[in-house]
Amino acid sequence: QVQLVESGGGLVQAGGSLRLSCAASGLTFSRYPMGWFRQAPGKEREFVATITWSGGATYYADSVKGRFTISRDNAKNTVYLQMNSLKPEDTAVYFCAAHTTLSGGYSYRENDYDYWGQGTQVTVSS
Repeated sequence: QVQLVESGGGLVQAGGSLRLSCAASGLTFSRYPMGWFRQAPGKEREFVATITWSGGATYYADSVKGRFTISRDNAKNTVYLQMNSLKPEDTAVYFCAAHTTLSGGYSYRENDYDYWGQGTQVTVSS
C-alpha cells in the first residue's frame, strides 16, 4: 500500500529554518507530482507548494514564496520542503501528498491529491 511519511518538524524560533522530508513507498514515486499542505489550529488545510514529477517546475502559495523551497530526489523516493525565515504564522501541521491521477504538471488543489501522510508539527515561536 501507499505510504507517505513526513519527518523533520519541530520547534524553531522566528527567523529560523527547518527542512521537512516525506518518504514515499508503494507507488512509482518518480511518475507523479507531489505537494505540501499545512493546517494551522482552527483553520482549514491550505496549499503550500507543489512540484512536477521531474522536479522541473514548482509552484508556491504567495504566503511562502521566496522563503520555502520544494524539491525531490526520485532516487530516494523523497520530497523535501526547505523552510527559511520562518514566522509564527507558519505554525501548523505539515502534510505531504501524492497526486497519482496526474503524471504531468502539478496542482495546488487539495482535492486533486489522493494519498496523504500523517503530518509533522512545525511550531515557530516569536
